[in-house]
Amino acid sequence: MLCFLCQSAAQVRKNVPTGHEQAQRDGTGIFRPKNGTAGIGTSEKTEVKKISATYLFTGNQPPLKNGILICEDDGTVLDVIDTGGHLHEQSRLEHYSGILVPGFVNTHCHLELSHLKGKIPEKTGLGGFLAAINQWRNVEDENDGTAIKKADFWMQTSGIAAVGDISNSWSTLETKRQSNLFYHTFVEAFGFHPSRAERAFSLAEHSETMFKELGLPASVTPHSPYSVSDVLFRKIKEKAQNQHSILSIHNQESLAEKQFFKEAAGPIFNHLQQTLGLDVSHWKPIGKSSLETTLHFLPKENQLLLVHNTFTEQNDISVIKKHRHLENTFFVLCPRSNLYIENHLPPVRLFKKEKLNICLGTDSLASNHHLSLLQEMITLQHHFPEITMQELIEWACFNGAKALKIDKLFGSFEPGKKPGINLITGVDLQNLKFTPNSKVKVLQGPVKKRIN
Repeated sequence: MLCFLCQSAAQVRKNVPTGHEQAQRDGTGIFRPKNGTAGIGTSEKTEVKKISATYLFTGNQPPLKNGILICEDDGTVLDVIDTGGHLHEQSRLEHYSGILVPGFVNTHCHLELSHLKGKIPEKTGLGGFLAAINQWRNVEDENDGTAIKKADFWMQTSGIAAVGDISNSWSTLETKRQSNLFYHTFVEAFGFHPSRAERAFSLAEHSETMFKELGLPASVTPHSPYSVSDVLFRKIKEKAQNQHSILSIHNQESLAEKQFFKEAAGPIFNHLQQTLGLDVSHWKPIGKSSLETTLHFLPKENQLLLVHNTFTEQNDISVIKKHRHLENTFFVLCPRSNLYIENHLPPVRLFKKEKLNICLGTDSLASNHHLSLLQEMITLQHHFPEITMQELIEWACFNGAKALKIDKLFGSFEPGKKPGINLITGVDLQNLKFTPNSKVKVLQGPVKKRIN
């Protein structure tokens, strides 16, 4: 008897039932035993949809030409059928020209900065960007809430189903409570001077509590190596170990970060000392990279998202392999933001060669013109044409879901999951490449569900 919700994660059903199943295909196109039941979690009266496209990408397997996705009305996946490329006419089958992919997982966003769209100059380097952000943070904008709601809506219409969102306040709380998107909020703690550690940590814990009281997943996390003192890092580390929480940290986003850690000089040093007026006398560089200096504050048992990695080098990866588990370490790429701020891209070929867990983010509208993972994939394909469409989709879907620990529901077309369903048109179907005309149409948006 076929049990749709108990199949192996890697299993994809062929278009013809095997003899030992003694099953038959009914009018819905689903294999059912001769007694008429459909297996655990389904019934004969269950309304199902059959959706097919030129190619179906499950999110974690090679594409299926003319593959068929069978799901319930709410998008819960029942089955994936490999037709062997030969699609036969059948009742109630929706077929599209294009590719079907699961809902995207945006693993790095700053929803609270949405009101800064178009207000921050491009290509100023991280020092200039931080100075501009600091200037605008002190300007009250009555449209902040509206901008946050619009950004949430834009993400939904661009095919995003789940988001890892950075927060320094609770301004996004109400939008997240009402949204159909799944959000994991990374509540950032930052305080460069040790004297700020207690207050910074207390504020972060308070914000985390506010999100959790509304049933919204959240965890306290460090902003970056250059903005968190050792005292504050130790507090975050202890909390993360006790709660087994997910950590996210901005990592090696600029050469200025390297200069700050090795020489106590450069744009970030000047930003802290001159723009923010902080006492930097306690800062003593030890000649190591920012990642090597702070990695011991990031427990190897905890899931870790390293964000940007624009100037990460081979030695940094060697240090990670020595001190952490690669299985729970994820490298988040935000290429359009990297070009916006630093006009530089991460060493993606190195990451691929080292077989790292890569996932994608949009960053904020302060450093991006769109909150679209399709645009991030198009950008990566343009600069690294050897990356396959299958790899890009896996980074945007399955790896992102694993990074946020929501892969039981999101990230791939597998029985029992409800990942969202996207159709991408304007694709070069012969070479399986995105084009400047590629667009997302959401066939089934996310339906909020608690992750256990």
